[in-house]
Amino acid sequence: MADPSTYRPATGTIPESPGVYRFSDPRGRVIYVGKAKSLRQRLNSYFADLSGLHPRTRQMVTTASKVEWTVVGTEVEALQLEYNWIKEYDPRFNVRYRDDKSYPVLAVTMHEEYPRLHVYRGPRRKGVRYFGPYAHAWAIRETLDLLLRVFPARTCSAGVFKRHGQIGRPCLLGYIDKCSAPCVGKVSAAEHRDIVEDFSDFLSGRTDRMVTQLEREMARASEGLEFERAARLRDDLGALRRALEKQAVVLGDGTDADVVAFAEDELEAAVQVFHVRGGRVRGQRGWVIDKVEPTDTEQLVERFVSQFYGEQHALAGAADDAAQPVPKEILVPVLPAEAPALERWLTGLRGSRVSLRVPQRGDKRNLAETVARNAKEAFAQHKLRRAGDLTARSAALQEIQENLELDQAPLRIECIDISHVQGTNVVASLVVFEDGLPRKSEYRRFEIRDAAEQGDVASIAEVVRRRFRRYLAETADDPAPSTGSGEVAPGEGVRTGIDPETGRPRKFAYPPNLLVVDGAKPQVDAAAAELAGLGITDVAVCGLAKRLEEVWLPHDTDPVILSRTSEGLYLLQRVRDEAHRFAITYHRQRRSQGMTASALDGVPGLGPARRQTLLKHFGSVRKLRAADVEEIAGLPGFGRRTAESVVAALHSEGEKP
Repeated sequence: MADPSTYRPATGTIPESPGVYRFSDPRGRVIYVGKAKSLRQRLNSYFADLSGLHPRTRQMVTTASKVEWTVVGTEVEALQLEYNWIKEYDPRFNVRYRDDKSYPVLAVTMHEEYPRLHVYRGPRRKGVRYFGPYAHAWAIRETLDLLLRVFPARTCSAGVFKRHGQIGRPCLLGYIDKCSAPCVGKVSAAEHRDIVEDFSDFLSGRTDRMVTQLEREMARASEGLEFERAARLRDDLGALRRALEKQAVVLGDGTDADVVAFAEDELEAAVQVFHVRGGRVRGQRGWVIDKVEPTDTEQLVERFVSQFYGEQHALAGAADDAAQPVPKEILVPVLPAEAPALERWLTGLRGSRVSLRVPQRGDKRNLAETVARNAKEAFAQHKLRRAGDLTARSAALQEIQENLELDQAPLRIECIDISHVQGTNVVASLVVFEDGLPRKSEYRRFEIRDAAEQGDVASIAEVVRRRFRRYLAETADDPAPSTGSGEVAPGEGVRTGIDPETGRPRKFAYPPNLLVVDGAKPQVDAAAAELAGLGITDVAVCGLAKRLEEVWLPHDTDPVILSRTSEGLYLLQRVRDEAHRFAITYHRQRRSQGMTASALDGVPGLGPARRQTLLKHFGSVRKLRAADVEEIAGLPGFGRRTAESVVAALHSEGEKP
């Protein structure tokens, strides 16, 4: 690990101008690229006290052995140079937006004598028009199947086309009128190109003209008593309309826009993009990235826009008649500080004005919310897949064992979290993970005693004390296994935690291999002190501090820093977040019960059982206050007089100043 002071440039040698900088490791590989309005101010921040840096930033500066920079004249030049360097060097500490797969597109080979329609994945090629991207290849084939009866263009490969030309017979699609059979000369090259041009116009959004043309032809055929042709045109119209239904209008103004949304946590982020062309959603893409440095949403937006559209423009540059990769509008959740510079850069790529903005109302706001829901769903699915991966779970447990120096892998992990609002309704949760998966039947909830007189540290200590006292109590009276001769069998004193009457495990019978508390050094030391006071020495303790995701061990002055991309940290984070969710849920339930109880205190004839009935039926005081006398009187155990007392009590409380 390098000492940053060994390669720190003298402050006076760093210019105050805007520019782009890059850190390199001892082998000369570029590991990070960034830009700054003031190179001196930004670079000096990297060489501050190491203990004050973010763990990933600390790892980057201690991995590097050299820093270089280039001064630029404008922010647009900085964006362009940063993008070029990231593309050229692929630095490991930069966020990279790479597709999780190659998205399929519909390709039209306009450079061939007889253009072909086909599904394609890969780099853009010269002389080919592309439509999409689509989420799935089957979506392209489904659309093609509908449109080929209207636009019977060639879809076969070069080998198939040549073979049927040699034998003089068209393929099956030619016989069922889903191909105009140019291979056997049914149409000329010019006529076939006209069919392909009409197909391309339809997919480009010029749909109304095509539908109107078919309607007129159908009417003329009907008037001319050409009923078979009119019926065929009617079916063609139906196929076009079904294809249009699959691409419903989402923006009434018919604009071209990309709608971008993010879902993120401290370690990862999911990105979703809807490509809207001519007011219709033409494609969708998604990515999941690791945050290799502290990154907020504004930074995610800036880096996504510069990397994604720079890459798309480079790909489109190799293709003739390629669809414009940069739309007129890019709708994002927040505007980055460099939004004006990004707009100027995008305008240069497109060749006309590009607007980067946050939608505020109407169809665009509704579509942005839809994309955001898709991002959240994709993020949740990614987490589920990652959590369900046996290899990843095994790696996570092994990483935790190695980094925390445990005697064995923590096959059972318990986590404690405290929840309250300004010291009121203080509750705690205890969640259990076995083999890296949640075991919800083992979850427990605690109400904190004397909560007003103690803080989170004392509350953590109380929960640890109560949980492990129960463990000692439930395992203390286990009968020692005996042999047939009445002698005590080997293993006497082993705590099995099995209830001799039911044969089932008791609630707190199994201790964890690792106890995690939500917090830093004070919380960890308090938990470790309680375990030591109870004489329990075989349970490891650690704390996970949320701000920097540091892992604290008892009596250590410095935290353990796990890699931000490690499976071990990911598992600890999942355990901590689940404990937080469970505690919040219980806290809200307690608070709701307290509000209901206080509102109904003193109502004549209303005891605890009836208050509980009201709470279960209505769920909240607000819904109960909106109920009328008849609805309350209809509940089991309630009469009209009691119902009237409840309504009067709630309404009188609502009128209090």
